[in-house]
Amino acid sequence: QVQLVESGGGLVQSGGSLRLSCAASESIFALYTTGWYRQAPGKQRELVASITPGGSTNYADSVKGRFTISRDNAKNTFDLQMNSLKPEDAAVYFCNARHFFLGVDYWGQGTQVAVSS
Repeated sequence: QVQLVESGGGLVQSGGSLRLSCAASESIFALYTTGWYRQAPGKQRELVASITPGGSTNYADSVKGRFTISRDNAKNTFDLQMNSLKPEDAAVYFCNARHFFLGVDYWGQGTQVAVSS
C-alpha cells in the first residue's frame, strides 16, 4: 500500500507563494498519475493539478499560469509550486496517487493552505 505524506502548507499573504511537497513510500511514478486536490469548506474536493506517468500535466483553469506540478523520480516526491496566491486558493490540499491502469487511489492526510487578503 502506497503511503503519501504531505508538507509545506501554511499561511501566506495574497500574492505570495507556497510550495507543497508529497513524499511517497515507494517508487510510483511509472504506474501512477500523481496530483493535488483541494477542498474548501462547504465545497467538493477538486483537482488542482496532475501529472501522468508519461509526464503530461493537467491543471484546473483557475490555477493555470500560477501553479506548477513537478516530480522528482529519485526522491519519490512530487511538488506543487503555488505562486500569486489568492484568497480563493485557501483550502485543505491533498496529494493523490492513482494507479494508471487499476484506478486505485491513495491519499495524503491533507495540509492547510490559508491566504490572507
